[in-house]
Amino acid sequence: MSKLRAQAVLRTRSAACLVAALFLLGGCAAVKVKLGMKVYLAKTPVASIAISLPKGPGIAPGEKSPLVVVVTEPDGKLLQTEGQGKGKVMWKDLTVTASVATVKKGVLTLPHDPRISDGKLVHVAVTVPSHPDVHADLDIPVRYNYAFTSNFDGSPGSSGMNGSDGTNGAGGSTGSTDPNNPSPGGNGGNGTDGSNGQDGGPGGDAPPVQVRVTLKSEGRPLLQVSVSAAGKVKLYLVDPQGGSLTVKADGGSGGSGGRGGRGGQGGSGGIGTPSGSTGSNGLDGRNGFDGSPGRGGSITVTYDPQVKPFLAVIHMSNIFGPKPVFIEQPVAPLW
Repeated sequence: MSKLRAQAVLRTRSAACLVAALFLLGGCAAVKVKLGMKVYLAKTPVASIAISLPKGPGIAPGEKSPLVVVVTEPDGKLLQTEGQGKGKVMWKDLTVTASVATVKKGVLTLPHDPRISDGKLVHVAVTVPSHPDVHADLDIPVRYNYAFTSNFDGSPGSSGMNGSDGTNGAGGSTGSTDPNNPSPGGNGGNGTDGSNGQDGGPGGDAPPVQVRVTLKSEGRPLLQVSVSAAGKVKLYLVDPQGGSLTVKADGGSGGSGGRGGRGGQGGSGGIGTPSGSTGSNGLDGRNGFDGSPGRGGSITVTYDPQVKPFLAVIHMSNIFGPKPVFIEQPVAPLW
C-alpha cells in the first residue's frame, strides 16, 4: 500500500470514529448539525417564514398530508423543513398548531369523521420560539373529491405451521482395511422423514353491510353516506365530481400452508473392507394446503331518489358473496 493511500485510509477511519463519537456524546440532531445536515433556528437569523401544503390545495377526511415551512434569512437565503421539504430545518425548532386537524412532525391529519370538519376550514399556525416575532398561518379547505374506502373484509386465515425436519442417520461404524485382518464397515443409518406442513386456516366471512346514501344539497351537491356492519358505523361525505366510495366486504384470504419438513440425510457408510453402504435419505414432508377463502358479505344499498344520478360513484366489492341489493326510498339527512 502506498503512503498516500495509507494516509487516505487513516483519514477515512478517523472521520468514521469522529461521527460515531458525536452520536454517542451529542445525539442524532447534534451530529447532523455538526455535519451541516441540519441547522438550529436559535442560532440562525430569520427574517420571515411561510408554510405550504405541497400535496394540496385541500385535505380530505382521514387523509394525511405533509407540510413544508420555508425560512427566509435576512440575506435572502432559503431554508426548508426536513421531511417533505428535504431541508435542514428541524420540526422540533418550530411550534405548529392546527384547528379541526392534528399535526405531528410536520404531517397534518384530518379525522375520518366528516362531521368534525363539515363546513369548516383547517387552520394551521407556525411560530418560531427562538424568534417570537416571526409567524405564518395557512387556511386549508376540506375536500371531498377523494377516493374513499370503507373496508369490512373478513379476517385472513392463520398460516399453517411448518413441518419439522427429519433427523440425519448416524454414520456407520469403522471396519478394518488391514489386508491381513479385514473387516467390513458398518452401514449408515437411514434419515428419518420430515413431517408434513400444517394446512392454512380458512379465511373469515365478511359481515352483512348496510349502506345508506342521501344528498346534502346546501352548496354544491355532496353525498352523505353511512356504512354499517358488525356494530360499527362509518360516515363519509363524497363529492360526486371526482370523488368515490368503495365499500369492501370480501371474504378473508385463506392462510398459507406450512412448509413440509426436509427429510434427514442418510448416514455415511463406515470405512472397511468392504466399506458400509450409505443410509437412505428420509422423505420430505408434504407442504400444507392453503386455507379456503371466506365468503363475501351481503351489501344492501338504500339510497334517496335524489342520489340516483350519482350512484355510479359508489362501488362495491364482495367477492364470493351475493349480488349487492339496491333499494330506492327516501333517506333523511344522516347528521
